Amino acid sequence: MAAENSKQFWKRSAKLPGSIQPVYGAQHPPLDPHLTKNFIKERSKVNAVPLKNKKASSFHEFARNTSDAWDIGDDEEEDFSSPSFQTLNSKVALATAAQVLENHSKLRVKPERSQSTTSDVPASYKVIKSSSDAQLSRNSSDTCLRNALHKQQSLPLRPIIPLVARISDQNASGAPPMTVREKTRLEKFRQLLSSHNTDLDELRKCSWPGVPREVRPVTWRLLSGYLPANTERRKLTLQRKREEYFGFIEQYYDSRNEEHHQDTYRQIHIDIPRTNPLIPLFQQPLVQEIFERILFIWAIRHPASGYVQGINDLVTPFFVVFLSEYVEEDVENFDVTNLSQDVLRSIEADSFWCMSKLLDGIQDNYTFAQPGIQKKVKALEELVSRIDEQVHNHFRRYEVEYLQFAFRWMNNLLMRELPLRCTIRLWDTYQSEPEGFSHFHLYVCAAFLIKWRKEILDEEDFQGLLMLLQNLPTIHWGNEEIGLLLAEAYRLKYMFADAPNHYRR
Repeated sequence: MAAENSKQFWKRSAKLPGSIQPVYGAQHPPLDPHLTKNFIKERSKVNAVPLKNKKASSFHEFARNTSDAWDIGDDEEEDFSSPSFQTLNSKVALATAAQVLENHSKLRVKPERSQSTTSDVPASYKVIKSSSDAQLSRNSSDTCLRNALHKQQSLPLRPIIPLVARISDQNASGAPPMTVREKTRLEKFRQLLSSHNTDLDELRKCSWPGVPREVRPVTWRLLSGYLPANTERRKLTLQRKREEYFGFIEQYYDSRNEEHHQDTYRQIHIDIPRTNPLIPLFQQPLVQEIFERILFIWAIRHPASGYVQGINDLVTPFFVVFLSEYVEEDVENFDVTNLSQDVLRSIEADSFWCMSKLLDGIQDNYTFAQPGIQKKVKALEELVSRIDEQVHNHFRRYEVEYLQFAFRWMNNLLMRELPLRCTIRLWDTYQSEPEGFSHFHLYVCAAFLIKWRKEILDEEDFQGLLMLLQNLPTIHWGNEEIGLLLAEAYRLKYMFADAPNHYRR
């Protein structure tokens, strides 16, 4: 159903390639008011009672203002001898009454709601929820709809976060229970991580299809090379590296106002408010100060490249993952001032070191003239020309250069093309792959481009193609779509990585 609605939505918005999702990252706002309105409507369709079309809202109004003779909770109080029931067939009335009484007696003997859920919902709604559970197999769909509406009204309101800005596929408080398979995977991770010497090869193998949220922080620290495999050395290593980072702060951060560092600091200061502007977390002054320190210290410790626009995006996945270690609720809205100073310092230092490890492998992307990106874009062009010649020729026909859209894909590691929740899942695999950020990313970009071949071939002018490629409709993407993208990228790597001549003409 969701896929069908999504498909219809893009058909209706065909004149706006990429629809309402702006370029994800530094160039986000301002949003067009008309598009924002449509955006919120689309999101409300996902979260509301699952009805098929706009008529559902009028049905809600009808259901809310109508008193049904068989409303749940009223069954025991009805007087079946009253005139309103005289027109009913007596056998039908008695049979129905017996069924209702039987249902209520079963509920008293066998309540189906868990204790934790019951304690969170007002008493007037407890009966409604329990009654609907008991009657689901027998009663009409009207009862189901009515109960869903009551349930929706009883829940506390959450701040509306646009879908593109949602960090997790579901709110932590609304996540479904773990499946047996997920529990088994989590247990496997915990066994690996708690062993005296963690088997990093086995950890990479387990992490490739995604890392469970509960163990992602420590797994990322290990896979990035920040933490040692030996459990006894981890605590001392963390303590030493965190102290070292704040030593850099004391030594270098005051120099941001010196003349030879002013340009670097000014650019960082401009870029940070543009980082994920739809996520409230990143608009908090304290978070922006943390990002400023991380980026400035990295820039002056790497003078060969210094700070380049786009590096600011690369801090965010690490920051969110390490923050989630201390936060049970939705990270998007979390107020970091609720955390202690020591916790914030730990998150900041860990984010700095893990980002540094990542950039060590792709630093030629950010040195003068950015030769690493130039090479990767050329390799992408050659690869696409072999795997989908029709798309490649379509670009040539309308004079679209790969550098015009793929430069950002390489510079920002697709972070501005995907919601942050998808980037985090993608990086689970990148950190599991040898040279994931520098090498495997090429095949992910190729798979990502070919994913949109139909939409690309439908565009028949230069402007339409660039609009599409810079605003690809990934707003609804989650773990499933990223899993399929990674599987296709792995297939391409398997075919071409060890046979470079295979894609050279």
